[in-house]
Amino acid sequence: QLESAGIQDIVGVYNHTSYLTVISINQRYAGHAKQAGLAALSCAASARHGRYVVVVDEDIDPTNQKEVLWAMMTRVDPPTDIDIIDGCWSTPLDPRMPPEKRENRDHTNGRAIFYAVRPFAWRDKYPKVSRSSRALREKTIAKFKGIIPFPAT
Repeated sequence: QLESAGIQDIVGVYNHTSYLTVISINQRYAGHAKQAGLAALSCAASARHGRYVVVVDEDIDPTNQKEVLWAMMTRVDPPTDIDIIDGCWSTPLDPRMPPEKRENRDHTNGRAIFYAVRPFAWRDKYPKVSRSSRALREKTIAKFKGIIPFPAT
């Protein structure tokens, strides 16, 4: 649906639940991430129950919650990289809908879009990701398993 809406260079889309959609894009121009996030709010997959959309760069696997959270923690500047949209189409099944809205058949809710991407204007100057290879991490964990408590890889 995003591609038919004209969104280019989509690497992947994943609905973790009907409340959370993650979109991985290869940013081609300023505003590309915002365009993808806003379009995702209108797509059928998140139209009724949707609450959150997260847009990430192409180096993030949208199906991997750890990678998505990492991108949110390291690439989102809350004052500039989160859009709050109110009055979105929802459903009376929304557990967060106040009783008075449900009684008045005002089936709308708010949404948040997180732009967990490198800022387009200075993406080439953004710090490089520093991470050991999976093989080195596994070797290190195996070597020091009884000494240092490591999180799961």
